[in-house]
Amino acid sequence: MLKIGQFMDIPLAERMRPLTLEDYIGQEHLVGKNKVLRNVIESGKLPSFILWGPPGVGKTTLANVIANVQNRTFIALSAINSGVKDIRDVIEQAKGNLFHQKTNPIVFIDEIHRFSKSQQDALLNAVEKGIITLIGATTENPSFEVIPALLSRCQVFVLEPLQENDLIQLIQHAITKDERLRQYQITIDSYDALLRISGGDARKLLNALELVVQQNNHESAINITDELVVKTIQQNIGAYDKSGENHYNIISAFIKSVRSSDPNAALYYLARMISAGEDPIFICRRMVILASEDIGLANPNALLIATSCLQAVHQIGMPEGRIVMSETAIYLSCSAKSNSAYMAIEAALDVVRKTGDLTVPLHLRNAVTSFMKDLDYGKDYKYAHDFQNSKTSMECLPEKIKGSVFYNPGDNIAEDKWKTTIHQLWGEKYKM
Repeated sequence: MLKIGQFMDIPLAERMRPLTLEDYIGQEHLVGKNKVLRNVIESGKLPSFILWGPPGVGKTTLANVIANVQNRTFIALSAINSGVKDIRDVIEQAKGNLFHQKTNPIVFIDEIHRFSKSQQDALLNAVEKGIITLIGATTENPSFEVIPALLSRCQVFVLEPLQENDLIQLIQHAITKDERLRQYQITIDSYDALLRISGGDARKLLNALELVVQQNNHESAINITDELVVKTIQQNIGAYDKSGENHYNIISAFIKSVRSSDPNAALYYLARMISAGEDPIFICRRMVILASEDIGLANPNALLIATSCLQAVHQIGMPEGRIVMSETAIYLSCSAKSNSAYMAIEAALDVVRKTGDLTVPLHLRNAVTSFMKDLDYGKDYKYAHDFQNSKTSMECLPEKIKGSVFYNPGDNIAEDKWKTTIHQLWGEKYKM
């Protein structure tokens, strides 16, 4: 009987990576008989190009197949962990290959959309002179995420979501060809749950299949039903898909750690996300939201810091961007907290939902035409700067909701002054 631990060294999705175009499943419009990319591959000539498509449709696999078919050196870089220095080192290695009259290597860059402008710039000369053949993979529209100079030197091939028959073929291929799965008599009662859970992602599909077999290998015969798949995946959601529920659990833990003013916990979960290859821009955006929602007017500089972090990480990329994110996470964690701005807009939206489009008071309307002026638009409007301390007693809310209070200052030093200012300006009108 196969031991469970034996499954854990190389995942099924990795074991099943094809080495030839004949074994490659899906993307018939590109690699089918006499199709454009297949013709290019079989010609022996290969331009630099970018593969654009959703996760798990075979971008990395196709790049590996191409390198194998053409017997080319294959160098893989991750946009998460590779900096400009890594790119330059690879280019120098490629120059050495050319000096010894070897074929230039294929440099595969996964998630190339995460490369900063400077990182993409570092590739330009090597691509243009043929020192390397670049294959980039991206889930984002390259027109927006790849710099024009690099994009103009690359063709773009669009990969389509895998169809149901492609996914079923992957399952059948795995249970008949994989040495480990072949040790069981696997029958499949229904494919529905496996296909639904995969969402068209081959990697998720094979992860789910392996997990179901792994958790139910008490007998040599395993009958896979929809009920068995759902039960197994629900019990092992973290092991099945680190980008699924666990993805949301970790970002939630990160946000709640910052909100709780715990910089050490925040750094731990930040490190978890970076190590797992989470999109750094996603993390930065969440910190911008947190700076407004949870810190707000207690420290308005927090929003500036978080926004600067987003811009900096976008410009410099990873891995250097991790330092900026660390600085920002610590700053936000140690900052005073207030959700008063968040609660204020929620209260205002609630009133709008309940009262609808209340009429704007006439004195607040602009009299753009003489007709509007005749209708008393702008009549009795008081220009604040004409009064002492730029303060008027003019009512600005619609009659039906006048006196409504949406903003209640938080209990912190920064907002204490806003509380005093509002009381001085409006007295008892806005009771907080």
